[in-house]
Amino acid sequence: MAIFSRIKQSGPGALVAAAFIGPGTVTACTLAGANYGFALLWALLFTTIATIILQEMSARLGLVSQKGLGENLRDMLAASPLKWPLFALITVALYVGNAAYQGGNLSGAALGVSALSSDAASFYKVSVVALGLLAAALLGFGSYKIIERLLIALVALMALAFVATFVAVGPNFGALLKGLFTPQIPSGSLLTVVALIGTTIVPYNLFLHASAVKSKWSGTESLSEVRTDTATAIGLGGLITILIASTAAASLFGAGLKITSVTDMATQLEPLFGGFSSTMLGVGFFAAGLSSSVTAPLATAYAMTEIFGLKGGTRSRAFRAIALSVIAIGATLALTGIKPVTLIVSAQFANGLLLPIIAVFLLVTMNQRKIMGAYVNKALANTLGIIVIGVTTVLGLRAILIATGVI
Repeated sequence: MAIFSRIKQSGPGALVAAAFIGPGTVTACTLAGANYGFALLWALLFTTIATIILQEMSARLGLVSQKGLGENLRDMLAASPLKWPLFALITVALYVGNAAYQGGNLSGAALGVSALSSDAASFYKVSVVALGLLAAALLGFGSYKIIERLLIALVALMALAFVATFVAVGPNFGALLKGLFTPQIPSGSLLTVVALIGTTIVPYNLFLHASAVKSKWSGTESLSEVRTDTATAIGLGGLITILIASTAAASLFGAGLKITSVTDMATQLEPLFGGFSSTMLGVGFFAAGLSSSVTAPLATAYAMTEIFGLKGGTRSRAFRAIALSVIAIGATLALTGIKPVTLIVSAQFANGLLLPIIAVFLLVTMNQRKIMGAYVNKALANTLGIIVIGVTTVLGLRAILIATGVI
């Protein structure tokens, strides 16, 4: 597949960053800044660091073991009576979560396209179908290489737009620094905090990263390069999310604007782009949505084929069938009329259930000397991993309780 060629040309870390900078992330960051100012920036800083910690483990696992996370899980649970119940849970949660994310990705990309049209409402469904078919074609026929470069350029353009606007609006740096380093959860902001963390630390990226790394590198002498690639790409992705939230905080917080559309979110870009702000954000939404709509089914296919020991790699019928089914389900969800925000909340529910389980398995695997040899986790890595798992578990459980109406 052409996407594999791209992985060989650039680090897998960029693939992970492109996966989590989707429409849901842009929306969550904008809402965080518009509704709570700089108060929730600490959550973005935490989630960036936490993502680097977990993804470094995933990447190191792929490099040292030369197996994906799914393969290692299958080997670890081979003789366990919990094998099939856990596999069933992972399968259902991955499909539900990624189908929901896929629906949100396609909805977000379609909203971006619709924002460029004078008849946005009627153009939306056509855009969802067209984008779903495009994502399917890119995965099914291996023509993603050239398109991916364009998408990365478009997302980079959006990032530069936020950087420039951030400077133009002249944010209060004292409030910004306080928001970054003083954790607080203002009244009514818990779901937003969960969304900020849940749209960045996602289980499927752990599967995607390990598989991508084992395909690019084959020797432990590349460990330093792997770590640099992971920290740099995800760090830059995290910086983009912080800039989006900060720009919204500086330009929208306190304005009393109720954000319900891409056009409303584009208001934060008006200080620099004026009447072109909707076009700029529309292009960014399209790029972020389409790139994420390719990585989500790709990661699901990696996970499922590895867990169930399906042979043939990325060119097998099973791999492509799984990837295409996620696109089909996501497109169907996007066409049902369910609001993208609702789809993202559904994804958070599945994510809150699955992430701690996968993260615990990852941490256990990273301490298996027979798998990792001299590259097992050290005390610091284990401590940081436990903290990340603890925080995400608490937030995940609260998200589930809130979603089910218990609290």
